[in-house]
Amino acid sequence: MKRGLFLSVVAAATAAMAFATFAVGLYRTALWQVVRACVADFKLTGSPFPCVAVDLSGGEERGNVVIRPPLLQDLILVPTRRIVGIEDPFLQSPEAPNYFDAAWRARSFLKGANGQAPDREAVALVANSAFVRTQDQLHIHVGCLFPSAQSALAAAAPAVPIGEWTRIGAVVPHQVFWATRIRELSDVEPFPLAVEALADKVRDRGQLMVAVAGVRVEGEDQFLILASYVGAPHAWWPVGADDLFDRDCTAGAHVAG
Repeated sequence: MKRGLFLSVVAAATAAMAFATFAVGLYRTALWQVVRACVADFKLTGSPFPCVAVDLSGGEERGNVVIRPPLLQDLILVPTRRIVGIEDPFLQSPEAPNYFDAAWRARSFLKGANGQAPDREAVALVANSAFVRTQDQLHIHVGCLFPSAQSALAAAAPAVPIGEWTRIGAVVPHQVFWATRIRELSDVEPFPLAVEALADKVRDRGQLMVAVAGVRVEGEDQFLILASYVGAPHAWWPVGADDLFDRDCTAGAHVAG
């Protein structure tokens, strides 16, 4: 028992140290160290600390963790397999899990400014390009949209064909997005879809950002898959989660109906 208690304390201390390193952004692999610490702690003690959740139901090669960055309302979902980012070839393979679907389920941990769960249509998922991200481990941001972005997506959604990609209006000023509409996220893999859709525009997959947003069209809950890329025409800067997310989650401050 003493040995087990000692190992538990060591695991917790290691996890806390890794999380502190990630919080101050000391190096670009800090997030991966947090993931490893959470997995180790979970295996030893059953606790996800310092993560919010650890899912190893499909094994470490297909698992993920959910992390809440310090002082922020939003979350990130991170694979427990080493994946650098959107450019990683693994994401194009049939063996890759649907990380966006897992991230969407993780929104249950998201809270609005009033402490309540945000509306479905206020929530989006964003995987940044290699030019925007600060960590070289794939992670999907789970957060609340700025009210202006939420309104823009709601207005655009009915005109976006299901299963076809089209360029949509300015969700973010001075940025360019392409979108397709789907009914079920669990049946669709956004990463390979976005790569295929913009293949004639993007040679380096590291230039891509991919996002998913909940929308409601004709009374039905659906999704928009969004994509953009570094150097897109008329885009003033590489777009990322910071351009879409209200970090205080005020967009989702009212209770979902």
